[in-house]
Amino acid sequence: MGKIVSIHSFRGGTGKSNITANLAAQVAMADKRVGVVDADIQSPGIHVLFGLDETNMGNTLNDFLHGKCTIREVAFSVGDNATQRPQLAGKSLWLFPCSIRGHEISQILRDGFDINLLNEGLQTLMSEFELDCLFIDTHPGLNEETLLSIAISDLLIVILRPDHQDFQGTAVTVDIARSLDVPKLMLMVNKAVPGYDYDDLKGQIEAAYKAPLTGILPLNFELADNASKDLFSLRYPLHAWSQELRKVAEAILSVP
Repeated sequence: MGKIVSIHSFRGGTGKSNITANLAAQVAMADKRVGVVDADIQSPGIHVLFGLDETNMGNTLNDFLHGKCTIREVAFSVGDNATQRPQLAGKSLWLFPCSIRGHEISQILRDGFDINLLNEGLQTLMSEFELDCLFIDTHPGLNEETLLSIAISDLLIVILRPDHQDFQGTAVTVDIARSLDVPKLMLMVNKAVPGYDYDDLKGQIEAAYKAPLTGILPLNFELADNASKDLFSLRYPLHAWSQELRKVAEAILSVP
């Protein structure tokens, strides 16, 4: 039976979508069947990391939520369309993108959607695609769809920066996850400034949140220069950022 992995952060700007895409790619590279859902309906963007834009996106999660297509018809096979991401050619990796069109985003914001339909769609993906891992890229903060994603997760990964605002917001997220009985919780630090005592940082965070810190990703200019043009961990597999991210992917794979 596959597992649902939600990637979340309390505040925006943590690199959540970039990390989600790279983790999904690494798990797919381990010959697992992987789905990625962009549940950040208000500000979608993970599609860019897989080489999609408005012109070649096809059906979206918005179409499914408005009854215009099935959830299967939203699927974009990354492995079958890997011209820009050749390492993923033939891999069992599917993206379920959200619309980037302004009027469709505003329609969701204005009219909302059936949260139960979203839940049913996610469960359908698990069974119809026989997924080993379904990654959900959540909206930052805590809204209705984010709470749903957290509640149905087998594993929640909370990303934070070494920043006092992130520390406080993460405490709220962790408390809510525990109140929702999420089976497994992990933490990740992103954008850690070189020169930090990473062992000390790990100890402080694990003591504060009573949860394992599975990775500390360093702040680096190469990743910023990549500017979402590619999946960094595939293009630069020997980079320290990529090596640390693979440790997190391995931790995900080790969860029963």
